[in-house]
Amino acid sequence: MASLTTFKDGPRAGTHRIILTLPDGRRPAIYLGRLEVATAETIRDRITSIESCRKAGDDLSRSLAAWVDSLADSFHEKLAKAGLVATRAVAAKQTVGGLVATFLERSQVKAGTRRTYEQATSSLVAFLGAATSLEDVTVERADAWRAHMATETEGKALRKKNRRTTADNKLARATAAKRVKVAKGVFRCAVRWDWLQRSPFDHMRSGSQANAERAFYVTPEATVAILAKCPSLDWKLVAGLCRYAGVRCPSEIVGMTWDDVLWDTNRLVVRPSKTSGHEGHEVRVVPICPELRVILEQAFDAATEGEKSVVPSLRSAGTNLRTTFTKIVTRAGLKPWPRLFQNLRSSRATEWVETYPAHVVARWLGHSVAVAAAHYLQPRDHHADAVVRGDVGYATRHATRANPAEGSQDVVPVSQAKSLDWLEDHVEAVLTSQGVATSRVVNSRSVTPRGFEPRLPP
Repeated sequence: MASLTTFKDGPRAGTHRIILTLPDGRRPAIYLGRLEVATAETIRDRITSIESCRKAGDDLSRSLAAWVDSLADSFHEKLAKAGLVATRAVAAKQTVGGLVATFLERSQVKAGTRRTYEQATSSLVAFLGAATSLEDVTVERADAWRAHMATETEGKALRKKNRRTTADNKLARATAAKRVKVAKGVFRCAVRWDWLQRSPFDHMRSGSQANAERAFYVTPEATVAILAKCPSLDWKLVAGLCRYAGVRCPSEIVGMTWDDVLWDTNRLVVRPSKTSGHEGHEVRVVPICPELRVILEQAFDAATEGEKSVVPSLRSAGTNLRTTFTKIVTRAGLKPWPRLFQNLRSSRATEWVETYPAHVVARWLGHSVAVAAAHYLQPRDHHADAVVRGDVGYATRHATRANPAEGSQDVVPVSQAKSLDWLEDHVEAVLTSQGVATSRVVNSRSVTPRGFEPRLPP
């Protein structure tokens, strides 16, 4: 029979001990700590009942078995060492490193998104520790990591690879917000997989991923100067498709073929890889402005027989777009701006939305109106100047004209052109004045136009 002892003096004063008498003569002790006397007696009585069942070879009663199952692992282990109960199988604890590895393994995403995941999870593992149990990641610890995002710096190797730090080598707010969003997604997966009861990141707000400090408007004049310094037609196409059609570079250009250029309707079929997995966004059609058509004409005339790719040089794995385009911008007498290719696309979005409905522009560019407002559309100085002058109708009358104060030359909208021939002459004159060789824009091509519907058999 188990006996209960209460210590009166010494460092254990007020604590309890249960002493067992085993058949082999051993008398192991189980220390209970400081408990109410009634609680300690209840535990003693239950242990005595377990002893009696074991000696008689009987199973534990339902209530006694439920009590044993409810015991904490540490106290259950004490009873197991005394031979009263079987050793409890303790499940292996899931760790932060194991969660991140499983998350990356199960993520079916494109290469660019995977790089973003890897950057965010690397920061998470470095701060929390790969061997840390998920149960030990508290809300307080999650908040500490979020605060760390505001001051985190990256080494030279990571800074060169990620290109996401500010001038003082700290993470930009938009980058920190993106990493918080990824971290929340990782721990939501842990809850969904029953690795955790509740995510310590649930309460956290990611914040805006837009970074207005990296926005830059590339003027029409700057665009023409850049085109004049492009070393090849392929590079003119890259710059022209980004600036005049808002095409993503390189993902939407690398697979573009001449069949995607609908010469008779002046439309360009774009097959976006970024949104290809979303229903209804597998393909979009973008209007070809006169400036872009001039470049497309030149490239088509110079293409080798049987060449289907619009920009064949992009198929080479060794093409370094950012480095080469930075040199082109510098040769044009300009200072390279942040996010070289995205700001070309952003500039076109900003111009188009001043003239055409936002939902139409969003459809042309392959994003939502909300995404455009957060990441692409930029404020223009001439809008503020018009308000200062009290010119309420300025936006309507000058929707597509660049502000002379910005050093840009006016762009004539198609709606104001006297005729298509007149507009083509205007575009050709602008490019020629900047030293860009042009060929006469024609309204029809020898290439048979191809639309979306399948061709019927003869």
